[in-house]
Amino acid sequence: METLKESNEHIRNDSNETPNEKLLSHDDILSSNRKLHLFEETITFSEALEKTKYGRFNYLIIMVTGMAWANVLMDTCSVAFYMTVASCDLQLTNYRKSLLSGIGFVGIILSSQLWGFLADTKGRRSVIWPSLVAGFVVTLISSFSNNFWVILVLRLFNGVFVCCSSATVYAYSSEFFTEKTRSKSIMISSFIFSFVGMILPFLAFAIINGEWSIVIPALGLIYKPWRLFVIVCGITGLVCGIIIYFLPESPKFLLSIYKEEEAKEVLQKIYRINGGKDELKLPHIILEEDSTDISTPQKNDSSNMQQFFTSMWEQTVTLFRKKYILSTVVVSATQFWLYAIGTGLYMWFPHFINAMGEFMKNNPNEKGFLCDIIHEKDLSLNAKNNNQTTLDCPDKLENITFAYAVLMDILYLISFAILTFLVNRINKNFIMFIVILFCSGCGLVAIWTSNVSISAILYVIFFVVAIGINILGAITVDLYPTQLRGMAMCVSLMIGRLGSVIGTYIVGVLIANNCELTFYIPCCAMMICGFLILLLPRPITVTNQDKT
Repeated sequence: METLKESNEHIRNDSNETPNEKLLSHDDILSSNRKLHLFEETITFSEALEKTKYGRFNYLIIMVTGMAWANVLMDTCSVAFYMTVASCDLQLTNYRKSLLSGIGFVGIILSSQLWGFLADTKGRRSVIWPSLVAGFVVTLISSFSNNFWVILVLRLFNGVFVCCSSATVYAYSSEFFTEKTRSKSIMISSFIFSFVGMILPFLAFAIINGEWSIVIPALGLIYKPWRLFVIVCGITGLVCGIIIYFLPESPKFLLSIYKEEEAKEVLQKIYRINGGKDELKLPHIILEEDSTDISTPQKNDSSNMQQFFTSMWEQTVTLFRKKYILSTVVVSATQFWLYAIGTGLYMWFPHFINAMGEFMKNNPNEKGFLCDIIHEKDLSLNAKNNNQTTLDCPDKLENITFAYAVLMDILYLISFAILTFLVNRINKNFIMFIVILFCSGCGLVAIWTSNVSISAILYVIFFVVAIGINILGAITVDLYPTQLRGMAMCVSLMIGRLGSVIGTYIVGVLIANNCELTFYIPCCAMMICGFLILLLPRPITVTNQDKT
């Protein structure tokens, strides 16, 4: 027992050292774990988590995760609905619309790596809830902006805060579930995300098409329905932030930074919430995925900026070492094109659908190719508005825009329901492959058919490929150990958001004369990524189980 006491004291002393004194490597902790193993019973984290059962706490995590993802959608994609009716209030030209659509994604790109590092060193919960609350505050302020450049800057900061919940929540939620329930829980959260996201077009229809306004002389603006819509789309983030504030830190993260007692306390709390009546007695817990090529600082001196950025750089570089480079490249490339389509091209979805709807209304029973219709629409707009001057100022959106937006969300909902059933029965990589090939194929056929109604439906199905973002998230959290999971998610999603920005601007540039390329490029690239997904290595937990 004396040896055990000395071993525990050794770990405690090491964990109190600052990064300037020492970075604990997994060689050190594994050596200590082997000593402890000689004197007491040892179980893996997965075995400890399984003892907490599956119940109310897990349902809460699933719900909050789905709502957090829905907040990202509502905060970033709500712009597509209100920028048309805000044209005169903010003096929006087509160029400014492109800037407003993409600036939130720029904020996500700029902050992704930082959030990943903070999530892996400071804690998941510790960075998620403040960012959600701050994001709502920025959204609230932006709704009162009467100047394009002011709202542009505010949307940039909103993107910075939204970024945290869009990536680190994957790592946070996944670490409350065992290998058997993790993928299914992510799919259920995705179902909730889709359900809440389906409310977006209904909210837009109910609020934006309202016929009221409030004059606010002190601010020199007329408060119109679209401004209220901006606030409503941010409320989900505020609610999630408040809920997560009262939730515990990830026990797996606590264990990864050698705070075993705190991790046990969290597991005890989960056990009680899930209906456990007796005290949950846990022996020494170890991570089954310990890796010798990762070093994790125990504490970070925030005043030592050089140490801060050095640690962040080292953690990022690890993702591109031999062991993880294939996973990182394939996941990041796939995220790029998924976001280029699912959010970048989606920003132009109302424009495309409105044009097709007008064509079907004015030319019943006539045939036409999608890109020809878009080309004619742009020519008429340019002639009417004298080439890129401020566009006309509609107060409402066409009903067909909402109808097809709802259709898309219904397809999302059905897809996630099916995936929830299949995810533990069929290999996730193969599911991803099928989703990509089917949806990308629909995108190509959409521009080849002359039946406008069928083309519009295929165009909607094309965007359903974005469900792959959630499937890929479930795949990604299984490819990396705890110490890299947050950074891996944030880096891959940073690349994905870069795709959002590029996708938004590419459509703006190509839409007039090369509309077909806005389909050929992403569809072909997406299909290539589908085949690359099949080359990803096996999940890290499965690999470690094979070794044992």
